[in-house]
Amino acid sequence: MHYDFHWQVLWSGQSGRWLLQGLGTTLAISSLAWLLAVGLGILSGALRTVPWKALRAVAAFYVEFFRNVPLLVWMFFWYFGVPPLLPEAAREWLFDHGAEFWAGMFALGVYHGARMSEVIRSGIQSIPKTQFEAAVAMGLTTFQAYRLVILPIALRLIVPPATSESLNLLKNSSVALTISVAELTFQTRQIETYTARAIEALTAGTVIYLVLCVGIATIMARVERRFAIPGLIARGG
Repeated sequence: MHYDFHWQVLWSGQSGRWLLQGLGTTLAISSLAWLLAVGLGILSGALRTVPWKALRAVAAFYVEFFRNVPLLVWMFFWYFGVPPLLPEAAREWLFDHGAEFWAGMFALGVYHGARMSEVIRSGIQSIPKTQFEAAVAMGLTTFQAYRLVILPIALRLIVPPATSESLNLLKNSSVALTISVAELTFQTRQIETYTARAIEALTAGTVIYLVLCVGIATIMARVERRFAIPGLIARGG
């Protein structure tokens, strides 16, 4: 089968603007969701290792509940299920200010927060118990020991798995197209619909995702080497 490539469709007409808008939306929704996921992950991951059983149970419930339901279900839940539960004024404000964007962001954040929690927990549990015992022996409370000693060490240990989870979050932002978030995949599909050039449009989306992910992985590799802890984790090559 003969196929004539017309790459100019990617920057002619509205296509270039659509790609830029999609890239901006992808970066915005992924960045906000990442901040939410890291916050929830640190909190629940730390609570899963504290001495108090009740707090461990709450954190475990959050992790198991959100981690074991498909992301697409959460997208639909936050977009179709949550707004009817809100007061009418809040619901109208939300739909006037991009309800689909915020629904997608919260779905990504809580879903990957549960997954990030396990990364944080594994990092904390890889630290020798003597570190916590020494902190307590110096007069620190449990909260102070976690804030000043345990979490700073754990966050330096988990850079590689946290990077992988962050890249998964960025790529999973494409699921938001199912609730009409005009992110990168949504815009490539729109270009394909208007130009009938599927290969060119989807190739552009693929290359942009690849560049984003490789760029983030490269930066995080440098961070890993910079903050490696001698004796606990080897420096990357």
